[in-house]
Amino acid sequence: MGGDDTWSSALHRLWQAASRAEEVSALADDVYAPLLATTGVHLVVGTRWEDRQILRYMRALAAGSDSPVITATSRSVPEAAVREPGDEPVVTRIPVAALDDAGWPEAELLRRTPGATFVVCTFRLDHRGWASLGVGVDASADVAAVEGRLAQAVDVIVACHTGILQRGREARRGADDALLAEASLQMDSSLDVEETLRRVARIAVPAVAEGALVHLLRSEGPEFVAATHVSVQQRRALEEIGRENPWLAALLARRGEDEDTVFLSGPELDGSPFADTAEATDATDATDATDASDASHGDGDGARPGAAGGDRHSTVISVSTLRARGRVVGSITFVYQRPEARLPSSAFLRSLATRAALSIDNALLYELRRHAVLSLQEHLLPSQLPVTDQWDLSASYEVGDPMLDVGGDFYDAVTRPDGSIALLIGDVCGRGAEAAALTGLARHTLRTLLEQGTDPGTALSRLNRALRQERASRFLTAVVTTLAPRADGTALLTTCSAGHPSPLVLRSDGTVSEVLTGGLLLGVLDDVSYESHEELIGPDDTVVLFTDGLTESREAGGAFFESILPVRLAALRGFDAAHIAESLTQQAKAYRASGQDDIALLVARWTGVPPGADLLPHPLQLVRTAR
Repeated sequence: MGGDDTWSSALHRLWQAASRAEEVSALADDVYAPLLATTGVHLVVGTRWEDRQILRYMRALAAGSDSPVITATSRSVPEAAVREPGDEPVVTRIPVAALDDAGWPEAELLRRTPGATFVVCTFRLDHRGWASLGVGVDASADVAAVEGRLAQAVDVIVACHTGILQRGREARRGADDALLAEASLQMDSSLDVEETLRRVARIAVPAVAEGALVHLLRSEGPEFVAATHVSVQQRRALEEIGRENPWLAALLARRGEDEDTVFLSGPELDGSPFADTAEATDATDATDATDASDASHGDGDGARPGAAGGDRHSTVISVSTLRARGRVVGSITFVYQRPEARLPSSAFLRSLATRAALSIDNALLYELRRHAVLSLQEHLLPSQLPVTDQWDLSASYEVGDPMLDVGGDFYDAVTRPDGSIALLIGDVCGRGAEAAALTGLARHTLRTLLEQGTDPGTALSRLNRALRQERASRFLTAVVTTLAPRADGTALLTTCSAGHPSPLVLRSDGTVSEVLTGGLLLGVLDDVSYESHEELIGPDDTVVLFTDGLTESREAGGAFFESILPVRLAALRGFDAAHIAESLTQQAKAYRASGQDDIALLVARWTGVPPGADLLPHPLQLVRTAR
């Protein structure tokens, strides 16, 4: 037989090739040629089996031949199941004449060569299948030495396959880690619940599965939120399944709070919209597959995720419970139409579900907090403004960032015993519960005093005294303006400020002026008095009160909205109070690239109707304020 030195050199080259190989089949030339060079060997043949009896691959090389015979198949050979090895390789000698074609697909090739004995080593590659490497030898062969060489070659093949699997697992782990990291970034970048759920579905397809459905758990049961699929047609079908399918609804209800990911396939999907006709899939020939593929390009009516069609991979679905902070927030269902080897692991799905659940729960908590902030903010503002035929009043309030907390901006408008109207607007320093408490105290104190006829300066002084008595730890700014109609059709503006931005007056001719006021912040010193400023306004003149959230909105270049506010206000000449209030708010919001302060505006347009006109005395109406 071939010299030991020659075999040793060949074995060394084989190990080197194994360290570089990306698949076991790449070792074929380095395995077959040295074995075939062994004395007495006439044929080398290898097989690859799956599921005990499914022949996937056979490769044979005969002495004197330059090219191997390669057979790739998916043929079931039930009698071959008895050949399946255990954990250790098994070497067997069998006379070629004794080989049964029913269990030995190699037999036909062996009979074509001079060899009288088949020496074969069967070995396990992984949990899914096994393989064999054998040689046909004649009487001149040293069979014991041949068996040793087969065992050595198999050692290399197994080591190569193990290394490939290990590198594949490491690569998949790296890819999984990268996907999980990207998923976390994508999901955490949104605090909108439905958008977060949609991102969960989009991130997973096609990296994890061909399709995904996400449900949110509500008190009445699972609520469908999002679905996606690599096929647009099947995405529509998935959306319909997610919303209306009783089988899926029952499955999700049964899952309840089960933390384990469950995989369902084959008979477990019977009666479901994902059921495959597996037998039809296996039996479908190329023509049927083409027809099914063509049919799949129709209008999509009745498309069913998991239908056999031209896809020969049976459908598998998995359901993972989304649990965060000890409670179930929903579920994610993946639809797979891929080989089993490409299915994600349960550990990966649990990790993805955990990250998704935390992102969803954060979004839910943010939504609850946002609603709570907006609700509390709403209760700190008047639900209605008084309007007479003499005044056109409106307000606007824009929450800078609902995530932060309740802001301290407030406004109000009240009628006074003498027929005038008092406007007030203020801003408590900071946010949160304490700011909200001071906001309520300030607005209701000023409102009560002004309704009783107290002048603006006295009202601010008494509020300052109340704040000092309450030992308030925060200061606030405010401005109060009374609007008193005069017989000549003008109105007297009496304004008093406590450190607040000065109101603006938009005249009917389009000019804009600032009401000059000044005064100390409220809640700083014990005894403070406030001086009033008076001026007249004419018909169609408009008074605009606002908080610093409007003027301090800053663009990317650093300029404040305050610098262009007079020009923007002048451009609104001729519009009613509601339009002016809403327009200025939206302009400031669009202008700012930074800053998240709340914006409050209170706008009053004098109609020019003097007292004593043929009108019912102060026909008071209540209109809902803008929020």
